[in-house]
Amino acid sequence: MATTTSITTTYAGESAGQYISAALLSGSTIENGGITVKPNVKFKEVIKKVATDDIVKDAGCDFDPTSTITLTERVLQPEFQQVNLQLCKKDFQNDWDAISMGYSAFDSLPPSFSDFLISHVASKVAQRTENSIWEGTTATNGQFDGLTTLLDADAAHTGGSKIAGSAAIGAASTVITELGSIVDAINSNIYGGEDLNIYISQNIARAYVRALGGFQATIGAAGLDNKGTQWYTNGSLSFDGIPVFVANGLADNSMVAAQTSNLYFGTSLLSDWQEASVIPVHLYDGSDNVRIVMRMQVGAQIGIANDCVVYS
Repeated sequence: MATTTSITTTYAGESAGQYISAALLSGSTIENGGITVKPNVKFKEVIKKVATDDIVKDAGCDFDPTSTITLTERVLQPEFQQVNLQLCKKDFQNDWDAISMGYSAFDSLPPSFSDFLISHVASKVAQRTENSIWEGTTATNGQFDGLTTLLDADAAHTGGSKIAGSAAIGAASTVITELGSIVDAINSNIYGGEDLNIYISQNIARAYVRALGGFQATIGAAGLDNKGTQWYTNGSLSFDGIPVFVANGLADNSMVAAQTSNLYFGTSLLSDWQEASVIPVHLYDGSDNVRIVMRMQVGAQIGIANDCVVYS
């Protein structure tokens, strides 16, 4: 059975020669280096964690190995996922783009549509992966346990590392106060680390940008550098000297403070979730079908849970 295909056209004259689709969410976390990528994970990869006590002791004449070293581990195990689409070429033979399929009865998908579909499918996978990295749950078909899911389930991640969020953080008048609460909760051992980020959702980013444009009482009506709402040109953001990373996959009103080196994304080959294959099935079974196929392994893991602060 082919994938359900619905073609609605208002053909009048020559084709515009392009296809469009609804805008897709960018996979910003991987694209912009917000997570440590572990490629070539065929089955599992063990992430070793090292903990020590106060290793500096009063000196004596003898060697006295009194310190303790504790080794624990996390297992990064990517899940198998796939994309399987099947299109019947006959559905396109009566469409206005049929001429580009060729004149033979053994034709192929319209070239421009085929190229578009490959790109569209790969982009949809990137969007799904972005959402899963942060909010996914393996119980949902096509997802894996994301970072916030793993932190929420971790019994060791307690106390000040979990902040009960407020829906009001989406307002310019309160966003700076709420951002301050997550900075105040960051462990002193990672505060100031060069790869420390505050990962924020899109609605918090919008509120923060607007606050700095003069919509927050402590900023002043003229905004940052007296530029008002014109100050921001889609550049980088920071808060209290800490880089702010807009993670498109985070749910509204959510933030995570963590080091990039403490967040992991595992996959088989990087190209697996970036490339879609077009298989002309008619060459093998005499049908009139074309298949779009992707297969990949993807998963996420946290190194040290208590070095992360979650606001949600």
